[in-house]
Amino acid sequence: MNDSNIFRFWKKVGNFLFRVVNKEFLIFLFFLLLSSTFWLLITLNETYEQEIVIPVHLVDVPKNVVLTSDTTMNVRVTVRDKGYTLLTYKYSKELRPVVLKFKNYAQKTGYGVVTPNELQKLTYQRLFNSSRIVSMKPDKVEFFFNYGLKKRMPVKLVGKITPDISYYVAKVMLKPDSVDVYASREVLDSMKYVTTQPLYIKNLSDTVYREVILTPIRGVKYVPNKTRVAAYPDILTEEKIEVPITAINMPEGKVLRTFPSRVTITFTVGASLFRNIKTNAFKVVADYNELVANPSEKCNIYLRYIPHDVKNARININQVDYLIEEQ
Repeated sequence: MNDSNIFRFWKKVGNFLFRVVNKEFLIFLFFLLLSSTFWLLITLNETYEQEIVIPVHLVDVPKNVVLTSDTTMNVRVTVRDKGYTLLTYKYSKELRPVVLKFKNYAQKTGYGVVTPNELQKLTYQRLFNSSRIVSMKPDKVEFFFNYGLKKRMPVKLVGKITPDISYYVAKVMLKPDSVDVYASREVLDSMKYVTTQPLYIKNLSDTVYREVILTPIRGVKYVPNKTRVAAYPDILTEEKIEVPITAINMPEGKVLRTFPSRVTITFTVGASLFRNIKTNAFKVVADYNELVANPSEKCNIYLRYIPHDVKNARININQVDYLIEEQ
C-alpha cells in the first residue's frame, strides 16, 4: 500500500469518526436541552416567596403645600406565587406604582396616613390575582406637610476632626452654615439648630472637603438637605516672647520690683497665627498677698493669661528676686 492509499484510508476513518462523534454530541445536546426545559418548567411551577418593590406616588398635591417628609416612597412587599409569576415581577417593567391622591389622605394637622388595610388593598390591585401578600414594609404610608411655614436655622457639625502630629485644626467652615427648615409650628419652636450626620476625620494634614447629609427628623424638611464641610489644618510652631511681670494686690504707697522685670514665655501656636500674637495678651503676675503670708527671699510668679490660640505655654523661671519699695 503506497503513501497516497494510506492517506486516503486514514482520511475516510477520520471523516467517519467525526460524523459519529458529531452526531452523538448533537443528540446529547438535544436531550440536555430537553431535560433542562422540563426541569425549568417544573421549577417555575412551584410556589415561592419573593420580595418586590412597588413605588408609591403622592399626586394632586396643591401648589401651596410643602411636603416635609420624603417624597420618594416605596413599599417592599413579600409575595407568594408560582415561580413564573415571580419571574415576571422581577423582570417586567409593567408593575404600576400605587397612586395616592393627596386630598384623600391629608388631615388638617399636617399629617397624612394610608392605613395597613388600605395600603394592602391598593397593592393587591397592582398584582396578579394568583399572588398573595405575605408581608409589607412599611405596613402603612405616612407623609407630613405644611403650607410654607419655615425657619432659618444654623447647622451644627457633629463628629470629630483630629489633626496629624505637629498640626492643629485651624478652621472648620460649613457652606451653607444655615438652612431653611420646614415643619409644624410646634417642631420649629422646639428646634434651635440642625445637626449633621457624624463626620470623623483623622490625621488631618491638608485641607479636606466633605459633603455631609443633615440628620433626618421625622416630619422635617431641610432646604438644602446637606452641607459642605471644609477643614483647614495649620502646622504648629514653637515660639518665644518676653513679657513683663505685673504685681497684683499691691497696697497704696508700695511698689514691687522684680529682678528680672521680664521673663520669657515659650509656647506652641499655628504658624499663620503667630504674627497676630501680642505681648499684652499674656500676663505674668507676682502676688503681694502671697509674699506677706509666706515671706521668702524669692517670690513666685504665675502665668495667668494666654491668648486663645496658644498651647503649651510656660515661663522659663518660676521664681525671681524682688524688692518692695515705699512710694
